[in-house]
Amino acid sequence: MALRRRTAMIVALVLTVGCSVETPIAQGTPSKHKESGRASGDAAKARKQLADLDVTSAGNDAGYARDRFGQRWKDTDHNGCDTRNDILARDLDDIDKRGRCVVTGGHLDDPYTGRDITFAKPRAFEVQIDHIYPLHLAWQMGAADWTTDKREEFANDRGNLLAVWSRPNEQKGDSGPAEWQPRKSYQCTYAIKFIKVATEYNLDLTRPDHSALKDMLTTC
Repeated sequence: MALRRRTAMIVALVLTVGCSVETPIAQGTPSKHKESGRASGDAAKARKQLADLDVTSAGNDAGYARDRFGQRWKDTDHNGCDTRNDILARDLDDIDKRGRCVVTGGHLDDPYTGRDITFAKPRAFEVQIDHIYPLHLAWQMGAADWTTDKREEFANDRGNLLAVWSRPNEQKGDSGPAEWQPRKSYQCTYAIKFIKVATEYNLDLTRPDHSALKDMLTTC
């Protein structure tokens, strides 16, 4: 009898272990490790790009004017819609349109503050399109020597544009990263975008801006 009981216990243990091995893994669970890996990869690339950028003093802003950067909100991708409406359509949720292009309503999760902003055409000024690397700063850091066509391309480059709430955008103005920074949870993304633009257009950085971007990358 003791032998039978012992044999039964062994069989039950084997069956239990077998069942646990064969239990299917839940599907659709997001991999935090993979997401972290992607963010780390972007940050690592940005750190390398940052190390390769030239650091210098800001140049003279003599001669700067917004119209030196060509037509405002030009239809650079030739889709029939101007750049501003393209960015609104990209960055806002639940959008309404008049015709094919003009965004007349929507909701913005402001990346700079985290505030939910309702966009409506009568109060369109509540949402503005920000140049992540400001035009005035770009002029001082190398864009003064560009052709008008290149400056126009820069001013309408979607990679350098972001729909944001008007209040932080007006506070930011032409400031670089050393003088103005978004909320901490967005600093990683902001730094990566800023560095990418600077790299693509071979724009220099001031020493304070370089240090600020390096610090923001530590939040990634």
